This record gives sequence, structure tokens and C-alpha cells, in this order.
Amino acid sequence: MSSCTVLGSVALNYGASCFEGLKAFRHEDGQVKLFRPQENAARMNYSAAAISMPEIPEEMFLEACHKAVAKNLHLVPPHAPHGSAGSMYLRPLYFASGPQLALVAPNEFTFIVYVTQTGSLYGTAGGKAPAVDAFVIEDFDRAAPQGTGTYKLAGNYGPALRHMAQAKKNGYPITLHLDSKTRTFVDEFSTSNFAAFKKASSPVSTPTLVVPKSESILRSVTTKSLMDIAKSFGWNIEHRPLKFQEVVDGTLEEVFACGTAAAITPVRSITYTAPGGELKKVSLGDGQNAGPNTLKLLAELTGIQAGNREDKFGWTWPSEGVDASKA
Repeated sequence: MSSCTVLGSVALNYGASCFEGLKAFRHEDGQVKLFRPQENAARMNYSAAAISMPEIPEEMFLEACHKAVAKNLHLVPPHAPHGSAGSMYLRPLYFASGPQLALVAPNEFTFIVYVTQTGSLYGTAGGKAPAVDAFVIEDFDRAAPQGTGTYKLAGNYGPALRHMAQAKKNGYPITLHLDSKTRTFVDEFSTSNFAAFKKASSPVSTPTLVVPKSESILRSVTTKSLMDIAKSFGWNIEHRPLKFQEVVDGTLEEVFACGTAAAITPVRSITYTAPGGELKKVSLGDGQNAGPNTLKLLAELTGIQAGNREDKFGWTWPSEGVDASKA
């Protein structure tokens, strides 16, 4: 690809670019397996359709991911309980690469997969999960109603970076977005989905996992997996529009961020701007640590990913492990 082609590409000029994120883990027997790559293939095609790009065949997507990992098997961190030693992060990238200044659907494309070693985004992978403080961004809308928030497009993330950086400078490592139309419903965190447990009516109550539902929320593979795990535990699941007032009123006792990069990140407080400009802090759980239900989900998810627990869902791929000879 020439530099002139890159400069004139539809991706660089008009943002026709989407991407994915998934991980590969080394199991105790030495095998390396990817976590639910078929789901990422489907989501990439969902995003591609939004920017007038053709589907990538699932077989091609899986083969590219397999080759990228196989060529770099020596970089996959060693096995550890719950994936606490880290993993290999895969970044499939799909963009309109042809030189074209006219505002019409692109006709030339590039699909690549690259990899890197990684831990969790906030250092919360493994058996322990230190909780973080969150801040509600209210002077910037992540996604417009009926816009592109549900797609994993490159352009969705750049505009949020300065707001995330300012929040981090103020002591908030993670930021939360409300719906753009009314600013009364929870959408998601800047880097990951939002999920929570309702406050139990008694110590023996069945846990209820609440996941916000909105057309502006990214379709998270991790969140989908956690809902399946919760269902297997016999827990209740509420996938519905979630009013931010429920957070303020104390209806929720455990809140966490969930996504490929963040894994499960418990949130111990959420600070928001009240009418009049006053900052108000809502403490969650004991105000310091991850709650027991969150930790149980984390242990099951990371246990499956790292091969320490039975993969009864058939999520890890390939079943025989990545074959270095097919690099």
C-alpha cells in the first residue's frame, strides 16, 4: 500500500474503519485458545455494514486470527489461575483503504489482525479485583440517538479521549455515559459495558444481574458471556433500560464494567454532577471492594478463559489449541 493510497483512503478521510478486540490464553496443558472469536467475527460484520463495507467470511476472520497467534505463540504469557499472568490481545482491523475523495460507498478494503501481550485494562484480572471510582461525563455525548454507538467504529472512541484523560487527572480511572437524548438512562462506560446487581431483599435472595438495554450500547461479547454464566447459576437477569436514578437511589449494590480489555472491573463509587453544578458521590457496596456476586462471575469467566474451569459453553477455540505449524 503506497503512502499516496493511505493519504487518500476513505478510512483516513471519512472514518470508514471498524475494529475488534479479543484475547488468547495459555492453558495449563500448554495449549493456547481464543475466547469466542466467532462472536467477534459476527460483530465486525455488523459494524462493517454500518459504514458500507462488505462482510468478511467467518472462515477468513478465524484463519487470520489463528495465523496471527500461531506466528507469535512465544509471546503468549504463561498459564496462571484466572488469567492473572496476562494474555495475548488480538486487534482485527478492517478499513476502506482505496484512494477516494468522493463521498460514495468505498470499493477497496484491507483486513488485518495484529497482536500484543496484555494484562487487564485496569489491573483487575485474576482472583482479586480492586474496585475503581467512576465519573459521569455530562458535557459530552458519546453517541447520538439512532447513531453509531452500537457499532465498534474507530470514530466512536477518539472524541472521548480528552474527557477520559481529564477525568483520570481528577482521580477517576473510568468514565460513564448516560443516554444522549434525556441523560436519565445509563448507557455504558467509555471503555466497556455497564452491569450491576440489584440490592438483595434478604441474605438468601437469588442475585439479580441488571444489564442496560439501548440501541446506543456496544454489543459486548463479555457481557453476553456473563449473562449466560449468570443464567447457568440460576440467577435472575434483567436486560432493560436502566434509569440512572436507580444508581442514585441505592437500588444497585454491585456495579462493574465489563469488556474484553477491562475483563470485569468493579466500581466502588460513581460521581455525577447534580442540578446546580454540585458534585455528588454514590458509594456502592462497602465503598471499597468488589462484591461477592461480581467476584463469582469474574472467577467463572476467567477460569473458563484460562482453562481452569470446564468450558461447558464451548467458548474456547480451537478445541485442539492453536497449531504453530499453521502460522
